Amino acid sequence: MRIAIFSETYVPYLNGVVTHVKVLNDGLKKAGHQTLVVCADSAIKKHKQEEGVLYCPGFNFKKIYGYGIARPVSKNRRNIIKEFAPDIIHIHTEFGVGFSGFRAAKALGVPLVYTLHTMYDDYLYYIVPKAFISIARRLAHKYLRYLGNGSQSLIAPSEKAAEYLHNIGVTKEIDVIPNSIETDVFDPDVIDKDKINQIKEKYRLDGKFTVCFCGRLGKEKNIDGLLEFWSQTVKKTDRLMLMIMGTGPNEEEYRSLAKELGIDDMVAFAGKVPHDEIPPYYSAADAYITASLSEVNSISTKEAMACGLPVLHIDDKMNRGQVIEGVNGFIFDSAQEMYSRLIDCRDMDRDEFDKLKTSTRRSVAEVGSQKSADEVLRVYAKAMNDYNIG
Repeated sequence: MRIAIFSETYVPYLNGVVTHVKVLNDGLKKAGHQTLVVCADSAIKKHKQEEGVLYCPGFNFKKIYGYGIARPVSKNRRNIIKEFAPDIIHIHTEFGVGFSGFRAAKALGVPLVYTLHTMYDDYLYYIVPKAFISIARRLAHKYLRYLGNGSQSLIAPSEKAAEYLHNIGVTKEIDVIPNSIETDVFDPDVIDKDKINQIKEKYRLDGKFTVCFCGRLGKEKNIDGLLEFWSQTVKKTDRLMLMIMGTGPNEEEYRSLAKELGIDDMVAFAGKVPHDEIPPYYSAADAYITASLSEVNSISTKEAMACGLPVLHIDDKMNRGQVIEGVNGFIFDSAQEMYSRLIDCRDMDRDEFDKLKTSTRRSVAEVGSQKSADEVLRVYAKAMNDYNIG
């Protein structure tokens, strides 16, 4: 099968969607299929094709991704896609590249599969002033309905994302396929021990129970809420440390907030960490923590789990399936409950905690490239069948 995959960004740039698309692409190629990844790159002026990837010239849109967004219409891009002659088109973005994939599917007469990765209601404040968010939300919902109902098949990484699409008026059936990760990369047995020790020394983690977070430092991740919870409950004598990896529009605000709250000696900001360097950072910690309510199926959380880090997750009623109490983590819904969970984990018998780490790893053991490809190929087959019948 010839499959064209449209993603607004792709390697060497990195974010959750890129990780998902790369793992899927690897799995599809291993299964013997031919793929073309179409993405934007603001560093180029002309379309460039290399090693199965079509890079399209774009412009920077730092408010959301910090990467490139391509124009939705390009004669050159259209001709390259036509020459590739895909049997199916799969879009992973709603912006310029995604819309060009939508149009290409219609023009070439091939089935379209659409995966929603982001609940945009949580991101509109980056684009429009507060007074216009209500109008922008209605327009965004109308556009997502158009994409969703215009596709042969839809994929959501969680029930939360599927419910979101149905609530805004998408009427088609939605297949829920959780995000995939490169589990082998995060195997604790292959992570460089010297790098782990260097990180522990750099951020003064030795002798402390360390919880970490990795992600974009924007409002939707609720880092300020996490810092507030920490300041309300954690004491300097508790031997607890919070390590935050990532950068974003609110990074300096959060660094200043940690100082204002008097917890900067208990919070380590690691800044931007290249994706291939993240495994030893996770392995330098004991657990993962997040207070974000914007996730649909967090890849960072899964990568931490693959390293054996149980997850402390704020109660997200629409996304409860990712963290299972006592199996791969714990849920909290207040500062005091977060603190209790932290202390319980810190004081857990070593053998018991090791069993929890093993259980955590097992909970994500089957989310690699081949598993992802197999499930998506099933959706492709259904989309092609429905398209031919229609």
